[in-house]
Amino acid sequence: MPQKLTPYALMEKLVSFPTVSRDSNLPLIDWVQDYLDSHGVRTFRHLHASEPKAGLWAHAGPWEDGGVILSGHTDVVPVDGQDWSTDPFTVHEADGKYFGRGVCDMKSFDALAIWALVEAQEKGVTRPLQLALTYDEEVGLIGADPLIRDAIGQFPRASAAIIGEPTEMQAVTGHKGGMAWDIHVQGFEIHSSIAYRGVSAIMEGARLIQWANEVNAESAAATPSDINAPFDPPWSNLHVGMIEGGTAHNITAKDCHFVFSIRMVPGDDPKAWTKRIFDKIAEIEADMQKIQPDTRITVTERFAGPGLMAEPGGTAETLVRQLTGDNGTHVVSYGTEAGYFQAHGFDAVVCGPGNIEQAHQPDEFIQISQFNAGHDFMRRLLDHLDQKG
Repeated sequence: MPQKLTPYALMEKLVSFPTVSRDSNLPLIDWVQDYLDSHGVRTFRHLHASEPKAGLWAHAGPWEDGGVILSGHTDVVPVDGQDWSTDPFTVHEADGKYFGRGVCDMKSFDALAIWALVEAQEKGVTRPLQLALTYDEEVGLIGADPLIRDAIGQFPRASAAIIGEPTEMQAVTGHKGGMAWDIHVQGFEIHSSIAYRGVSAIMEGARLIQWANEVNAESAAATPSDINAPFDPPWSNLHVGMIEGGTAHNITAKDCHFVFSIRMVPGDDPKAWTKRIFDKIAEIEADMQKIQPDTRITVTERFAGPGLMAEPGGTAETLVRQLTGDNGTHVVSYGTEAGYFQAHGFDAVVCGPGNIEQAHQPDEFIQISQFNAGHDFMRRLLDHLDQKG
């Protein structure tokens, strides 16, 4: 008889794998797949096209449609430069909390989901339970879409997806989408005393950044729609958080690099925003080339993740409200992989233990009471899946 681990033991094991996004997650995926296989759970892995990473899909219970997906990411943010009181990759308990990198975001939920899958298989539930573990969520929601695409058609189709980001076990029914691009402005160097003959990559890049400020001000002044009103802020926000360029104070900058991003409310059209941004870039580039034809602006997509639209009365929302008793309206301005599940036609909701404010911090923690609440949620879910008829 294979060993069956408790949720806490599973969390300890998952945290022990230092799955920082820049590194491989394969040791963790190998271990989880072996553990689930040993308990008779069917598994499938999707391999990253070029890096040593994988996503995992698993199925417990009858081989039929209508089940529930529990989804979480396996990667964590780095601990570099953070002042930790204990080893970040060893779970430490103190003051009613579990400490460790990923205990909040989101290996506690992953552990609870793995526990629930094994219980569902052993119990012989009447409706199936599935698990989706992804990679590279922290660097741009990269791993969810290819895993879902690979799993569709190979597994029975679930009727609800619960993405377990930390929400203090509240039903989050909407979140913003996100897009980001690496911008490389290539100017023309010349002495700054005759700057008008050259093209400063920094100053031309600043035109795009200033335009972003102006657009944000326009959006803030507009009356938000009913869909967007619950968000903070209730508009799509343009942002530049990283920039570098130039070689000397008295030379027009040849190069300027920055990341241009947008946090987009679900009621807005991603294609319309993309066109608006690219049209502005083309306008600036054309002005640059009037001065020096060899100048240009190169745009490379960094990531694009869809938002989550509320689905009142949807299967996922209804189920989570039934299991938690939460009837409040909750939306968040950060992105999750729930948007990808919804884009692929699954009813989706975000609900998991912990508070997002503890994520990514030194001495990251989850309240033990929250972990236990997540465990209780899984027990109720198993009971729900075992209901006859």
